[in-house]
Amino acid sequence: MNEDETLVHVTYDAPWLPPGGRAEVVRRTTPPRPMSVVRLLLRDSDRVFCVPRQGTARLDLPMLEAARDDPDGTATVRELAKRINGEHLTMQFVGAVRNVVEAPNDGYEWPAPLAHFGVWASDAAPITDGTWVRLDDDEYQLRDRHWYPLVN
Repeated sequence: MNEDETLVHVTYDAPWLPPGGRAEVVRRTTPPRPMSVVRLLLRDSDRVFCVPRQGTARLDLPMLEAARDDPDGTATVRELAKRINGEHLTMQFVGAVRNVVEAPNDGYEWPAPLAHFGVWASDAAPITDGTWVRLDDDEYQLRDRHWYPLVN
């Protein structure tokens, strides 16, 4: 664990990971490596900006898979911010969900033993289509998202 890191939540034997895998939610100021996915958190009081998730259409924070040549995700999140906000504005790394998988199976597509899914916050306004969702809105079930402990 990094000295600037605070463990917020752990899911042992996470059902979405191979057997024995755990998901750790960590707050920190610097992005960890390897970064697998970046997410952009735009917040307005108790609401967050969401877009339909590719494949499921469930509303979620804007996200982009990190480029292989971008180990900490900083270049990828700048690209995501450009798509969502129209330009790269000041962003602050909030934390990440870290998959810890010692024995990956054939269906596991992320790096092992560690893969990070980072969240960056920005005060910028979105220029793209999306929906502002209350964090406690039961219809969208944002409380079920792995990143939720970072914004609550």
